[in-house]
Amino acid sequence: MTAGVRKLNRRPESGMHRQQFAGIRITRLIVAAVLVAAGMPSLASADDVAIGTATATVVAAITVSATATLDFGTVYQGVPVAIANDNASAAIFTITGSASANILIFFQLPEYLSLSDNSDRMDIVFDATDCSVDSTGSGTPGGAWGGGWPDVSPHALPSGTAIGGGGATSVYLGGTVRPRIGQKAGSYEADIVITVAYEGT
Repeated sequence: MTAGVRKLNRRPESGMHRQQFAGIRITRLIVAAVLVAAGMPSLASADDVAIGTATATVVAAITVSATATLDFGTVYQGVPVAIANDNASAAIFTITGSASANILIFFQLPEYLSLSDNSDRMDIVFDATDCSVDSTGSGTPGGAWGGGWPDVSPHALPSGTAIGGGGATSVYLGGTVRPRIGQKAGSYEADIVITVAYEGT
């Protein structure tokens, strides 16, 4: 041994001491983790859920029926006969559906009337004022109905036509037949087709 130098011998740590130190370090880590977690906002509390609703209301089906024919009665060869839309002999169509709903109305109008055996035919014409739309649904051509579209063209009914507040609308249609000289005697007929739909369908 060198003179004046003192050699110190360190006692090796026992296994128990090492376990105690390791336990202290683990405890400190756990405490630190708890403190950090306590300072963080909860992710679960930031979430939220809402439920919306989808709804739809089905309106009453729209229907149309022919309630009176366009009746020219007895006509004579070479003598035209006109029926106005406010005449009692005008055709009447009744439309029912959802009150006040806007609707579209289309006519397919014949160009002639025919005998049942198609052996002869008679011209028919519809002028620009031969139709009226009665939104009161009175079903009375020429009556004192207070709402609708009088004297309009059946070839192009106005936009904005609507079912009346009572859930019905009447359409009145007139026209003119033109029997020619030499027209065959007999009963002549033709189909008048009306189509109705809710606007936007």
